[in-house]
Amino acid sequence: RGLLRVQLEILSIKESKALTVNKEGRNVGVRGSKKWLPLSVFEIQATPVKRLCNTHNRITVNGMFPGPTLEVRNGDCLEVKVVNKARYNVTIHWFTIQGQEGTLWWHAHSSWLRATVYGALIIRHRLGESYPFPKPNLETPIVLGEWWDANPIDVVREATRTGAAPNVSDAYTINAQPGDLYKCSSKDTTSIPIDAGETNLLRVINAALNQPLFFAVANHTLTVVGADATYIKPFTTSVLMLGAGQTTDVLIKADQRPARYYMAARAYQSAQ
Repeated sequence: RGLLRVQLEILSIKESKALTVNKEGRNVGVRGSKKWLPLSVFEIQATPVKRLCNTHNRITVNGMFPGPTLEVRNGDCLEVKVVNKARYNVTIHWFTIQGQEGTLWWHAHSSWLRATVYGALIIRHRLGESYPFPKPNLETPIVLGEWWDANPIDVVREATRTGAAPNVSDAYTINAQPGDLYKCSSKDTTSIPIDAGETNLLRVINAALNQPLFFAVANHTLTVVGADATYIKPFTTSVLMLGAGQTTDVLIKADQRPARYYMAARAYQSAQ
């Protein structure tokens, strides 16, 4: 359980595709400098989700896990209508946003519904402005999380009843998928293609409930350019450490030979 790995695939030919916006709301999309963006709808509902060989009904937004990525520009106003069709009460936490740019996230703020009710919130610069670092060729949200092979609400309720610590998760996930070290998971392992020589802005979010997580990409250096929706002086590192709820923006250049390289996330040794 301690190590999660997924694949970063460097391509030798042009295979990248532009980001698309679908009707289910996977990416709500950048809508420029409008004061109010079109209304977005979040439907909280139970959805069958199969992981680790078993299918469980999980609480999701719009039937998606992770939930929709919200994309706005600095200065936009975003209106979200939340319709709760689940059997649990739920609130959604958006963080306090005051002139920030970069990566945040939204999540459920009721019991342990946050285990599956979450998604990225991307705040881009105003029109006519630019990043304070070289513009990347593409951008990818990387949402680290946890998966229980049981109902997370039952897990926390049992801990409350007994006074013991809650059971640890059965797997860590990247974009809701366990890596190929876990059973029944190799087919759906997250894979991120990138063309040789290009730079990808990874928007890394630690959506795990309680665990600080380490994150790295095999044979690659990460250039950290932002944290918690704030630009910072860039620095390079081979490993990130993100506390629960923290976000970090990093640039990664596909400067190795075309091949597949693992992205990996793991907890502190004492947290396994």
